[in-house]
Amino acid sequence: MKDKKEILLLVPDGTGIKNYLFSNVFKDSWAFLSIFHNFDEETLGHIGSHLKIENSIEIPEYREGVKEKFLRELIHLTRLKFNVRSQNNPTILAFRKRSHKSKKLKLFHAFVSFCSIFYRTYSSILRLEKKYDAAIRQTQFYQNVVEILSGAKPDIIFCTHQRALKAPPIFAAACDLGITTTTVIYSWDNLPKARLALKADTYFVWSRHMKSELSKFYPEITEEQIKVTGTPQFEFYYQEENVIPKSEFFSKYELDPGKKLICFSGDDIKTSPYDPHYLNDIAEGLQQAGMHDSYQIIFRRCPADISERYDWVLKKFPDLIVDIPPLWNFNRDIWTAVYPLYEDIKLLVSLAKYCDVVINLGSTMAFDFGMFHKPCIYINYDTIPDKNWSVKTVYNYQHFRTMPSKKAVYWLNKKEDISAVIKNSIEEPHTEIRDWFEVVVNHEQSASLKIIKELLE
Repeated sequence: MKDKKEILLLVPDGTGIKNYLFSNVFKDSWAFLSIFHNFDEETLGHIGSHLKIENSIEIPEYREGVKEKFLRELIHLTRLKFNVRSQNNPTILAFRKRSHKSKKLKLFHAFVSFCSIFYRTYSSILRLEKKYDAAIRQTQFYQNVVEILSGAKPDIIFCTHQRALKAPPIFAAACDLGITTTTVIYSWDNLPKARLALKADTYFVWSRHMKSELSKFYPEITEEQIKVTGTPQFEFYYQEENVIPKSEFFSKYELDPGKKLICFSGDDIKTSPYDPHYLNDIAEGLQQAGMHDSYQIIFRRCPADISERYDWVLKKFPDLIVDIPPLWNFNRDIWTAVYPLYEDIKLLVSLAKYCDVVINLGSTMAFDFGMFHKPCIYINYDTIPDKNWSVKTVYNYQHFRTMPSKKAVYWLNKKEDISAVIKNSIEEPHTEIRDWFEVVVNHEQSASLKIIKELLE
């Protein structure tokens, strides 16, 4: 009998590194850990400095064939359409990519759209998935993975992100070899987006709400397969070692301890294409109200956004806006080498600790700052008219239906209210954000232990 379970950590990209490799889930050597990955040596070294990895296995090259891609995209679109009808929420279709550069891709997706007309029932979607399951098992990649897993012989494969392109054939190979498979649902807003491509023995979710949602969107998954474990990312806020001492933090980033700190957290360009204009609005609002001498804005951009679109605002307000970039490894040539450094955990925790309020457009950062009972302001007006984009679309996304009360956050409904809403949020902060948080997240202090317990059973 083995002394330890052998767990193969399938880390298809850098997304899950922070939550599952930097947290306490696998820290105490209760399992023999191997990693299945496409990382470079620098990334492996960074992971290895925080987690003991016994064996490193490279994922073979995977070139998705036309048949697999067609079935995958058709399943995605038909599920989105089904979800729109079942939830009576047309914004769910916003998660389908519509812009394609080449004529070939445009024709391909036009054909996918045409074919989706014939798959309206849930049973027809499941038939498509059976075809996809068969197609991925006919690839050379599948055969290569079968050979690798036959040699590695892990007890469990644990996937850190359910959306990765390579994950379904890897899990299919594991299934055929009798290897137990487990995946996490990475984020609270993932399920309505219809990107759960892999079939696992067990699914770990953040909360009872997410368990209900997974059953609703994927009724073929049994209740016994879904485990409410929480997510380890919020445990970082309970660990004192992740808070940078105030004097050190303020000195390093040249912050004025006599001023109130406003964190403006950026979104990706698709979610909020006019983010720089909102940042400009906030800065102008403070200046016009004469508040620029007693407030500082800390700008934290979306880690995946390395564009220069904010430069004009930062140059316009050099004394008011302090740019504190996320501490991420970002390699333009290797997508798998995009991940947060461990130091970014401390940076984000300290921002939430020392800032007085966070402002953004519908970001999960509301929960991060809510860990210290800090208020969040959601921007709720269109700064530039655009017939193809509006905040109204964003706040109608399915995951915002979890908000138990509009009082969970402050709402900035027009540019003219900027100074008043900021003052009110700081001087009379309410903490209804925790009510919302408790719907979305359970076990925020014990997620690691919950995951360990489930994996040991």
